[in-house]
Amino acid sequence: MWGRTARRRCPRGLRRGREALLVLLALLALAGLGSVLRARHGAGARAADPGPPRTPRLGRREPVLPRPPVPANALGARGEAVRLQLQGEELRLQEESVRLHQINIYLSDRISLHRRLPERWNPLCKEKKYDYDNLPRTSVIIAFYNEAWSTLLRTVYSVLETSPDILLEEVILVDDYSDREHLKERLANELSGLPKVRLIRANKREGLVRARLLGASAARGDVLTFLDCHCECHEGWLEPLLQRIHEEESAVVCPVIDVIDWNTFEYLGNSGEPQIGGFDWRLVFTWHTVPERERIRMRSPVDVIRSPTMAGGLFAVSKKYFEYLGSYDTGMEVWGGENLEFSFRIWQCGGVLETHPCSHVGHVFPKQAPYSRNKALANSVRAAEVWMDEFKELYYHRNPHARLEPFGDVTERKQLRAKLQCKDFKWFLETVYPELHVPEDRPGFFGMLQNQGLKDYCFDYNPPDENQIVGHQVILYVCHGMGHNQFFEYTSQKEIRYNTHQPEGCIAVEAGMDILIMHLCEETAPENQKFILQEDGSLFHEQSKKCVQAARKESSDSFVPLLRDCTNSDHQKWFFKERML
Repeated sequence: MWGRTARRRCPRGLRRGREALLVLLALLALAGLGSVLRARHGAGARAADPGPPRTPRLGRREPVLPRPPVPANALGARGEAVRLQLQGEELRLQEESVRLHQINIYLSDRISLHRRLPERWNPLCKEKKYDYDNLPRTSVIIAFYNEAWSTLLRTVYSVLETSPDILLEEVILVDDYSDREHLKERLANELSGLPKVRLIRANKREGLVRARLLGASAARGDVLTFLDCHCECHEGWLEPLLQRIHEEESAVVCPVIDVIDWNTFEYLGNSGEPQIGGFDWRLVFTWHTVPERERIRMRSPVDVIRSPTMAGGLFAVSKKYFEYLGSYDTGMEVWGGENLEFSFRIWQCGGVLETHPCSHVGHVFPKQAPYSRNKALANSVRAAEVWMDEFKELYYHRNPHARLEPFGDVTERKQLRAKLQCKDFKWFLETVYPELHVPEDRPGFFGMLQNQGLKDYCFDYNPPDENQIVGHQVILYVCHGMGHNQFFEYTSQKEIRYNTHQPEGCIAVEAGMDILIMHLCEETAPENQKFILQEDGSLFHEQSKKCVQAARKESSDSFVPLLRDCTNSDHQKWFFKERML
């Protein structure tokens, strides 16, 4: 019903049902029109029976729980940064809390569980009106594993203190087999006194995907809203999500994810235009500005924004549509990669993935993952095998070790794709994410760029900040065959592209310099980015008329590629090698 033939506004099965209902209502209206008019004008006929009065939906528009007052001078009371001046034992305890949770829990424990975030949304969002009686009700599902007390409870209270009672069916906490004492009887006792909150415990460690499915299977709401276990909800966060799903049942809608600093707990919300999700060819999630084509489509600054992918943990979806789409891939372990797999499936199988500018949720991004992500690679391989068709080779070229990763049986997921008549990945790239450059990866022109004279040394680029890839020097390092920082592609435009990341980098030579520097690639390659890889292996820079040579760095034992006058030296000969033998 929501497959390839689904229309934009309404799935076919639901559309037919609504059309039939409209026809029936029209016939009933015609049949009763005369008696209704006579009743209104006192035309001698007995007044029509008005029937029983409509029963308003139970629940209030106010939040489930009132927010208790928090003193204005309390730590972080309005989302401002807090920096404790600690020493001795207190400093040790703070550092220990960061080591254990990758979040400054020592500080979190001293911030109110009921603090109010400052307004960080477009002012137009305040003008939106909602038909509360007709919006679907939601189950909010929060899976956790060994989460700290204060961040978990602050998440729960934040939901209860910002969600209209009439719209919140329940909050379901799923304990993914935690072993910390505060999450056992103490947590159960705390939650037992809260309205609409249920606690479900897994019998073994399931991982994020299956823990969430455990919550979804028990949910009673029409809509499933998934949150992470260290979030804080902005006022008015829930209504826009439910309104959009009420309008379009095949829409999966994400809130704007605002950063809460892991160390200071500062709320870094932004009322400007949110970013959308993408990915690079390592299948790593990336953030991007909204493309101009999407701005043209939007009817206002607070209209929903289509996004190629979702960040992961925070989204709302019709429960029926979630089940129709095949919920989560239960073959995925722990966490990592499930967000891209679900994003591909939504789009390719007839749905739409959106971000709503009027729904904001703060999220504490830990200093680093607090537990192992060693299953993320296998999860990404499952996504590539099921959804990416021939484009999965671009992923494997940049992750050679992924070809060897056991990923389980994906037969059922491929059958699901066939059953739902999902579109191919080429359609996704051309229609949903045309901004993503698709590499050529011509045989013999991608992989490790290895020097012939300096055995076992390859081009290497590893910027100190992965989010700022330009401006650093390309070096030579021992070839490792793992892709990533040693993966380059020579294109038909004469570029040497570093395209495992987004945005992509192109090797350039700046005026008067002899070193190789990374610049951003451009639609048309500038002259200082053009190289000719000649048949004898020499790498000729067109603008300077010099060749790239492997040379020892001054006062160092390391090596770098430099521009030199062209000779027949093996140190000026280069060849691409796809993988280590």
